[in-house]
Amino acid sequence: MSRRTVLVLVAGALTQLSLPLAQAPAPAAEGGRAAADRLAAVLAAHARELRAGPLAALDLAELEYRPLDRDARSVTAELRYRLLGYDDFPAVLKRRIELAGGAVAGESAAPGSAAAPWDPPGPVRPVHGAHCLVLGPAAPEELAALAAVADRAVPAVSAVWGTGWAGRLVVQLPATEAQFAQLLGEDPAAYQGIAAVTSAAAGAPVDTPADRVMVNPEAYRQLSEVGRQVVVTHECTHVATRADTHPWTPLWLSEGVADWTGYLATGRTARQIAPELTEDVAAGRLPAALPADADFAAGSAGIAQAYELAWLACDLIARQHGQQALVDVYRAVGAAGSGAGREQQLDQVLRHRLGYGLAEFTAAWIAEVRSRLAPEA
Repeated sequence: MSRRTVLVLVAGALTQLSLPLAQAPAPAAEGGRAAADRLAAVLAAHARELRAGPLAALDLAELEYRPLDRDARSVTAELRYRLLGYDDFPAVLKRRIELAGGAVAGESAAPGSAAAPWDPPGPVRPVHGAHCLVLGPAAPEELAALAAVADRAVPAVSAVWGTGWAGRLVVQLPATEAQFAQLLGEDPAAYQGIAAVTSAAAGAPVDTPADRVMVNPEAYRQLSEVGRQVVVTHECTHVATRADTHPWTPLWLSEGVADWTGYLATGRTARQIAPELTEDVAAGRLPAALPADADFAAGSAGIAQAYELAWLACDLIARQHGQQALVDVYRAVGAAGSGAGREQQLDQVLRHRLGYGLAEFTAAWIAEVRSRLAPEA
């Protein structure tokens, strides 16, 4: 399997706004206030039972339910949880809670919401590394091996992007591909063969999300040792660059820098990193433009080539202008704001940082694709 087909950044959860309790309809009568108090007590007791029972192995700094809406037998609530030492602000999930006899009878993710780490069947086994926390019902030896990979990824990413980020990862490793999709709140068919994603779970405040690296065990197991390290380092780069990544950041740039960082210490050649693109060049198929955002969507035709083209674009900047120039370009694009058109902003950043604009960069990149991936004599 090509590793290219298994990388995608999931950031849609950033649009899941936190709804404070104050927005729920205020009870107008004494009876309504009493009912609200009873519900709050039931949810608080449920949280205590979870912390003392199924979640006892987790170091939780916070676990709280805030009711949003209810009917006779259930309540829709906002779950806020914070992992001690890893989350500066709580992750926020929407939950559907079934009630019976004045107690919680069941709980699940609300429709359209991602699952909690403890939703998939099986015990939540936390493994602490030097720079990471790995969670999930996967086998203990798999959790420990993944923690070792994550511990190598964090300092490798900091060596490129500096220490101005948290310098730690929360990684979730479910037991099956179906559980992987459940954790994302997505259709399993959309993520078959995808080894890992970075999910920015809604946070409180919403502009400080709780990043989670989600690993698909079935696809991840098929990768080589180097491939696994590249995947996790790629995802770690997304976490480290979260503050500099915005809707106007082209995906070829955000995915390209993540791949470039992931491959930096592997010693792999361009032809080894871009096998599908090498085949295209040999067949006379050359790109005409930098990859569009849609080219990186899961299941898109040519997604492998999109990642390879993105890596080559970022590698071109780093080889011709230095590693720091690539970092500076990325941060400058993020700092440019959303006022001007995206291509105009990118053109201005390239002119300022590299000395030439987008058209010249694109032409140099196409020539780079041809020269570095041409058939060997």
